[in-house]
Amino acid sequence: MNFKQKLETYAQLLIKHGLNVQQGQIVNITGEIYHRELIGLLVQEAYRRGAKQVNVDFIDPYLTRCRLLETQEENDLSYVPRYVVQKYDEFVEENAAVLRLIGSEQPDALADLDPQKINTLSNSNFRALKNYYKEGVSRLKVQWTVAAAATPKWGMKIFPHLNEQAAYEALWEEIFKICRADQMDCLELWKKHNEILHKRAKHLTDLKIRELHFVGPETDLKVYLSPKAKFVGGGSQGPRAEFEPNIPTEECFTTPDYRLTTGKVKVTRPVLVNGKLIKGLHLEFKEGKLVHFEAEEGRENFARYVDNDAGSRYLGEVALVGTDSPIFQSGNIFEEILYDENAACHIAIGFAYNLCLEGGPQMSQEELADVGCNVSTVHVDMMISNEHVDVEATTYDGQKIKLIQKGAWVNVI
Repeated sequence: MNFKQKLETYAQLLIKHGLNVQQGQIVNITGEIYHRELIGLLVQEAYRRGAKQVNVDFIDPYLTRCRLLETQEENDLSYVPRYVVQKYDEFVEENAAVLRLIGSEQPDALADLDPQKINTLSNSNFRALKNYYKEGVSRLKVQWTVAAAATPKWGMKIFPHLNEQAAYEALWEEIFKICRADQMDCLELWKKHNEILHKRAKHLTDLKIRELHFVGPETDLKVYLSPKAKFVGGGSQGPRAEFEPNIPTEECFTTPDYRLTTGKVKVTRPVLVNGKLIKGLHLEFKEGKLVHFEAEEGRENFARYVDNDAGSRYLGEVALVGTDSPIFQSGNIFEEILYDENAACHIAIGFAYNLCLEGGPQMSQEELADVGCNVSTVHVDMMISNEHVDVEATTYDGQKIKLIQKGAWVNVI
């Protein structure tokens, strides 16, 4: 397959399998201007699937930088137009299909800016779109997918020994390979992959795990789960059809009891926080709370982030990923969370997914609090495993079961 064929296959994957667009459905696609070629193919494919209307929101990191730098009154960074809220409310009402492309033309556009201003901007958008995230995402009233598109400068971060064009092409080839878009039976391969993730998640849920113990170099961390915790992996059932929230995806994740996490952990890959890469991160938790951290680079940005609100120092997610992941197998660090989180086990501080609790989407806020479901306006994933890390589960009936040994799945489908 040549590049054009692979890109067309990738577009079909995102529309047919990722969003799984249905006849008469509204579709919204968000991506940078640099992604125009892929977005054109996505729009074409969505209409071929019977979409009623496809809207594209083109964004540009330079414009966001301008707003952060030049806004005269800091309170103005909190402003979110009503039409934006109304649009996302309509997505929920209409059971729309919503696609977001990541992969920036200017990956470092915000790296040197005030992290507090970036927090203000992102938190205001999250609060304004609260209904979309609660009803559309958590209660699965929209079909949504996050995927990636290559850019030259992103490629240079992964392949610094190449020139921009060669790095851009090399990154596309990695994306195609990891997403199976370089193979003629791409959609069938994803169907089989989904079946494996569904079976794996069900197996983990059926174990009734009380504690996950991560052990490795500079890591001795215990994450606790409530009896209602369930693992999620692969596609989700939307209002009209099953869809794939993340492409690629290799994880089985769940919601921990945020009040109980304890121990120390080494973050094994850099973490991008508000446009700044945090390197060499070490964390310590006591009684659920992140009480101490160190970083070789980006400590101030991380400090601002974790002091964002009352829930930002507590866990909202724990996920298991084995070294069989094609992202891990690639040997690359992508500096984009969509890819890096699917290369390794990870934890996330910030808001939790109530869909990872039995009956969670129907629970009241009081009921969610009773089972330790964290509430926050932020959420950032941090990778905590590699080929040197083991994970052992302790079940509610007292069994100890090794799940991951030296990074690889054991005793799991």
